[in-house]
Amino acid sequence: MTTGQSKPGKARPASTGDDPIRPAAPPTGDTPAASPGTTANGATRDDPAQGKARTSAGTAAKGAADEQAGATTAGTAAKGAPGRNGRAKGGAEKADTAKSVGTTSDGEKEADSEKKADDAKDATAKDGESPAKATNEAKPVDPDRWEAFASAPEPRPSWLTRAARPVGRSLIHEWTLAALTSLALAVLMTWPTLRYPRYTLPQDTWDPSLQAWQMAWSGHILLADPARLWQSNTFFPELWSFAFSDTLLGYAPAGMLGSGPEDAVLRYNIMFVLAHALATLGAYALARQLGAGRIGAAVAGVGYAYAPWLLAQAGHLHVLSNGGIPLALAMLARGHGWSLRHGYRPDRRHDGWVYGGWLVAAWQISLGFGIGLPFAYFLAAAALVAAVLFGVKWLRSGRTLPFGRRLLVADLVGGVFFAGVGALMAFPYFQVTELHPYAERSVGDIAIFSPPASGFVTAPAESRIWGGLHEGARAALPFHAEMTLLPGFVLYALAFGGLFFSVWRLRHRLFLLGGVLVTMVFAMGTRFFDGTFTYVPLFEHAPGWNALRTPGRLMLWITLLLALLAAGAVTALTDRVRELAAQRVPSWPGPWLRIATLLPLLLVTVEGLNTTPHPVVPRQPAAMRSAEGPLLVLPSDQGLDQHVMLWSTSGFPDVANGGSGFTPRQLDELRRASQSFPDPNSVNYLRTYGVRTVVLLRDEVPGTPWEITIDAPVESLGITRQEVGDAVVYRL
Repeated sequence: MTTGQSKPGKARPASTGDDPIRPAAPPTGDTPAASPGTTANGATRDDPAQGKARTSAGTAAKGAADEQAGATTAGTAAKGAPGRNGRAKGGAEKADTAKSVGTTSDGEKEADSEKKADDAKDATAKDGESPAKATNEAKPVDPDRWEAFASAPEPRPSWLTRAARPVGRSLIHEWTLAALTSLALAVLMTWPTLRYPRYTLPQDTWDPSLQAWQMAWSGHILLADPARLWQSNTFFPELWSFAFSDTLLGYAPAGMLGSGPEDAVLRYNIMFVLAHALATLGAYALARQLGAGRIGAAVAGVGYAYAPWLLAQAGHLHVLSNGGIPLALAMLARGHGWSLRHGYRPDRRHDGWVYGGWLVAAWQISLGFGIGLPFAYFLAAAALVAAVLFGVKWLRSGRTLPFGRRLLVADLVGGVFFAGVGALMAFPYFQVTELHPYAERSVGDIAIFSPPASGFVTAPAESRIWGGLHEGARAALPFHAEMTLLPGFVLYALAFGGLFFSVWRLRHRLFLLGGVLVTMVFAMGTRFFDGTFTYVPLFEHAPGWNALRTPGRLMLWITLLLALLAAGAVTALTDRVRELAAQRVPSWPGPWLRIATLLPLLLVTVEGLNTTPHPVVPRQPAAMRSAEGPLLVLPSDQGLDQHVMLWSTSGFPDVANGGSGFTPRQLDELRRASQSFPDPNSVNYLRTYGVRTVVLLRDEVPGTPWEITIDAPVESLGITRQEVGDAVVYRL
């Protein structure tokens, strides 16, 4: 560029655009020379105090670089402009003192001023923060005198450290800790279930053997021949025999692992422990979603999963497998952005949680209708109430609450999927009812299992705390297992306190209380005014309800409602403790305050301790490992046949034996006809029935008709007899 003659004096900096200052160059056709007394962009820069013209020292050079512009003019204190990293370095301070002399008639002074300006520009271009270069050769810059006092840069983490950080965060996440704690607590509270998991079963060996077979059969047949799922290998030659009782079909993936009776027992014990863990986690998740604090939610989880009345159900895995109920409700509430404490919050809606909630609900109903059918009716009622509330809101305000198309689609798809699973599960049971109409329950059957009001304060014998103390009260109950319904005195007390001191609103507390009282009335079956206005209408008119013979199992819903009331009370207590702690100096709560918040959780846990027996499972007879079906194992009755079902998991041969909620008449006739075996009549009957092998167990023979005939010769009957271990095998 060219410069005009100027008088000695101070010059002011001029902006040059996007690029820093460049050395002077003669003007070209594209870049006209700046006239004397003007800047490069044509703006006049006169100093009225000195009356001297100032000239620009740089031109507005536009290049491909994205750096900030820093321009100095001759005779001005150079100031470092920050580059992309955002701040000027110490070289800019030196540039503030540099002064250019301007163009004179003496070329040496002009060269000297350009040299000083170049030095200032090189100082600002430290560490690459500004790409400005005065010349093609980089000039050394002295380090900032204060740089030694700066903090050391953080070392760049390795790839292993970067990968471990999200894993570490997930391990200390609330839900990870909740899941691990629920699992550890389940192992401890069900001990010694996992002490000898291949050889013992909790409570007794009857129903657990049946349910161990159910899981093994569903896993085996879904891999081998899914079309035969409902035509099981037991109760030969009955159809739809897998639907003679609740199936635990949702555990089929576990049934695909392992084979034989020992693996079936191991699988059962593992699922027994996991069922308790899921119940704890599910109730915890529901309480947290509704607005309870961590300790309050923990009380709800433990109180729900380890209520004393459930100890009497230790032999019924389909009753203990209830964790999907609160978990599905928690996921659905989360997806709809609703909580008991904060109400409906549309900004928290998420259709993914809705899909997950319906999926868990469908899995829960696949475990059995004894627990799943009331759950299905509850979901239908909840959907109806929600629709009514939205409609009322629209009528009263003229506008509906925001819901969203995606959420509506999720509910429709999820609800249809849930209903479809329920219908597919129900179809075989309707077939069984059609083939065996005598299998339907009657009101008289319901009366046998209906508990009195005293059952709600009576603990089962398996309760370590209350079992011995309530022995006299249990003696007055005709059917202990289904009538000892104590949810826990601690849970009662906390729920009662939650009516007066809670984080829930008053109307919500009253709603929970009403739910407890109404469900108690229904759980009493025919004991409450003969059930005329409560259980009997459901039994007679609600589809599928006549298959539920034990009204007392509605105690599950009473326990959940009590647990939520207790969670509200404990959360209010912990919030109050936090407020008191904030007023203390120091603010951290003292030991007594901390104990006060954990005491409800400790008491609920202690009240759930058990003395559940764990008997050894009868060993599989050697003859059952090689016997070819169809076969009959004698003696045969409801209890022994459940062992036979478990033993049949070695290869799953067809067996005429079977134990379930009801006994087919054909099996009754078979048992009567085989009492004289071996004789001509029984042999002919069994051949007609389709049986080709009979296994007679010596250990079970004493006191039966076979005690005399077990060693009788059979050559005249046209059958063969062989001793195999502790059994005698007859081939017809």
